[in-house]
Amino acid sequence: ADRSFSENIAYGVSPENVDMKRIKNAAAKSHIDSFIENTLDGYNTVIGEHGVKLSGGQRQRLGIARALYKKADVLILDEATSALDNLTETSVMESIEQLDRDLTVIIVAHRLSTIKHCDSIIEINNGKVVGSGTYDELMNVSPSFHDMVKSMDSASNREVLEQERINPKNV
Repeated sequence: ADRSFSENIAYGVSPENVDMKRIKNAAAKSHIDSFIENTLDGYNTVIGEHGVKLSGGQRQRLGIARALYKKADVLILDEATSALDNLTETSVMESIEQLDRDLTVIIVAHRLSTIKHCDSIIEINNGKVVGSGTYDELMNVSPSFHDMVKSMDSASNREVLEQERINPKNV
């Protein structure tokens, strides 16, 4: 259905039970409040079915706001940043990092930049746990994690070099 920001954040709650103060608080904690407030109709702005009028990062933040509105104990993000550009991914991850510490966030990700600041990482290979710890701990104790990071770093560096070759900067 084509719903407004407030209807999306309070999804499933009957209109007479919607708490606008809680909606605004959830939007602020998920870092989408200023975007919403700068739209023509604010929290009443209709965002299209499945949020088609929003960017990927805005849809992610809206989903986080919905979980916060419902006072979820656990937030599960499955490849939440895989379709986002690096700048948007960084912004979404910053909003996740600033959430209350009593909210458990489980992130399933292949992009290592997504999990870099997690309290605990569980490395799974072929359906088995092969390592666990912080990012830095896994870098030191897990050869497979270390190799994965180095491989990603090399690929990222090749991508940057290719972009500079295609679009050289005028100095």
